[in-house]
Amino acid sequence: MPDAPPVVLHCFAHAGAGISAFHGWQTRLGPGAVPAAHLLPGRDRRRREPRVTTRRELLADLLDDFRAPNGPFVLYGHSLGAMVAYTLARALHEAGLPTPALLAVGACPPPDAPSELADACRRSPDGLLDLLDRLEVVPEGARPGGLWHRAVLPVLRDDLTLADSLRRAALTPVAGGPFTVPLLVVAGEADPLAPPGTMAGWERFSAGPVVRRTVAGGDHFFVRGPALPRLLGRACRVVGRTAGAPLAGAATAR
Repeated sequence: MPDAPPVVLHCFAHAGAGISAFHGWQTRLGPGAVPAAHLLPGRDRRRREPRVTTRRELLADLLDDFRAPNGPFVLYGHSLGAMVAYTLARALHEAGLPTPALLAVGACPPPDAPSELADACRRSPDGLLDLLDRLEVVPEGARPGGLWHRAVLPVLRDDLTLADSLRRAALTPVAGGPFTVPLLVVAGEADPLAPPGTMAGWERFSAGPVVRRTVAGGDHFFVRGPALPRLLGRACRVVGRTAGAPLAGAATAR
């Protein structure tokens, strides 16, 4: 009997980022899973395209790529990316299209909880910079008017505006019946913006099974470490061999 094709893990990055956080994941995921990192408009090779700041613009950019998947697939989003992944999964459900076998969200408060990062889109420039500096996002030596402030900060602010739009849209009633996509909720143990207790609130956003995991010692950017892709690789392998109950297997995979 031929081996099943690998499960595609579609990845969405945090605010202000391209897709570099997912470099090297093909090896870290292990067998049975292949990463597909999605670059949003307005950065890297898509830097000349207008950035998206609303749910409608986001789905216009993404939805067509998911209308006819070749098999079971998994979504993972980190911070802003978690809201992108949830928005996409819910839009697929509401359109009657194939939904992911598993939706994994990391480092992002649920839409009905306060979010210091998403709320920062309404801060003054100095207030936003103070927050980013506290999170160690601003590179050492970055100067006002320099490359980081000119090239990265505008992308980051627009991404936070997008996050705010997606969070508000997520609070509207779900169309097309209950949203039952299984959830894997991943928190960083030391994440000041989305601690494990706050991340537990994602249970309110799916009527399907929910599993929670915590990355030991992980801060807000635990996406850069090896523990997360190993966890997601195990979940993908369970999806690949367990039709109909992917998350139950993911909960016990080692």
